[in-house]
Amino acid sequence: MKAALPLALLSLILSGTPANARALSDSARRGLALGEARCAACHGVTANATSPEPEAPTWQDIANRPGTTSVTLRRFLRDSHNYPAAMKFTMKPGHIRDLANYIATLKRKGYKPEI
Repeated sequence: MKAALPLALLSLILSGTPANARALSDSARRGLALGEARCAACHGVTANATSPEPEAPTWQDIANRPGTTSVTLRRFLRDSHNYPAAMKFTMKPGHIRDLANYIATLKRKGYKPEI
């Protein structure tokens, strides 16, 4: 019985943590922090988030597109995204790697995008 209260408190504390944040690699954790600081004004950057900018897809939607991997995400962020014109900041190769590694953690089996 004494163990129930600490376990309940721990569960409550962890429930406010973004999906998979406790299990993220250091690179993905840096990607999440960068995304929250630089990308969240347009994109929904965490699981089940809504994008503030209607034209900007959520990162969970991007992660769950067929064929998306951290490798394809890195290539997209480096070569295809309307970068840097729309973002007004530059990303070093490490930033691109970290963002791609984080976005890839949002892939879910059976994911269905909201309509």
